Amino acid sequence: MIVRQAANVLEILEYFARTKRPATLAELASHFGWPRSSTFNLLTTLTEKGYLYEPRPRAGYYPTPRWLAVARQVSEVEPLPAWTHALIADLSVETGETAAIAAPSGTMAMFIDVVESNAPIRYFAQIGHRIPIHATSSGRALLLLYSQDERDALYRKIEFKQYGPSTPISIEAVESELRASMDRGYCQSLSDYSRDLAGVAIPLPIGDRRLSVVVAGPEFRIGNKTPEIAATLKKFVEHHRPKSG
Repeated sequence: MIVRQAANVLEILEYFARTKRPATLAELASHFGWPRSSTFNLLTTLTEKGYLYEPRPRAGYYPTPRWLAVARQVSEVEPLPAWTHALIADLSVETGETAAIAAPSGTMAMFIDVVESNAPIRYFAQIGHRIPIHATSSGRALLLLYSQDERDALYRKIEFKQYGPSTPISIEAVESELRASMDRGYCQSLSDYSRDLAGVAIPLPIGDRRLSVVVAGPEFRIGNKTPEIAATLKKFVEHHRPKSG
């Protein structure tokens, strides 16, 4: 369930991130199709809380640095180790594909760091992108870090949908795929969630944090190279992970 007022605030922030310029009340109301009165109330609230200001008279609103200050304070509490970004950056260069770090988010997996491929045809992913934990390679790599009881409790919350021809649509199918993943030494997805998209992932536990690392791209390019990509994943994790980490 989406809380509309909260979503509106985030949509405004994302709008400014895309446009990189101030916007007037009329521009924002027109862009989002919101009533001017509710748009005014939202902008006034964000301004009074210190998150928007007017850089120049009648030039419109723009985010203040308070967003960045708050984000830094939050991220400093439990940051990803620097080596994890170096890991996915090197993986992306080595494989030519998009690489990411994923973490659990309820019944979903969420990308918390991403390095996109430079290829014209690639997997487009952003930090914060959420995907079903049971229907993707990165999600199933996370599930391998769960106990059986934890997985059973999570399965009761999942809505099993047929996203693609090979989507596991039952608890038994997911568990079967997890056993196959353990046997082969890595998780894979071949159009399981997104048509024509393939992914290869392995668990990446750091302390008590459940994480996974994934390389993903067009199935026509990496679908027949999953064992090689898995070997590259393992080699690069071994190389980048601190010996005491």
